[in-house]
Amino acid sequence: MQDAPSTTLLAAQPEKSVPAALVLAFLFGPLGLLYASVWGGIILIITAILTLPLTAGLAALVLWPVSMIWAAVAAMASKRKAA
Repeated sequence: MQDAPSTTLLAAQPEKSVPAALVLAFLFGPLGLLYASVWGGIILIITAILTLPLTAGLAALVLWPVSMIWAAVAAMASKRKAA
């Protein structure tokens, strides 16, 4: 009796480009972070919705650099996972 052939399915996530992640986060802040990290983008978008009105927009001075750093780190992490 022959064994049935088996198939292995792999769910591969594409590598993220670090320069693209940085540009998107620079231009769009937390919204641009969604390219590199969906959960990170959601967290920072909610944070922005809550803090920007309370600080008259000054929270953007913190949120934009944080989103750029987070995007770069998440894009680099996607390259390490693929290797």
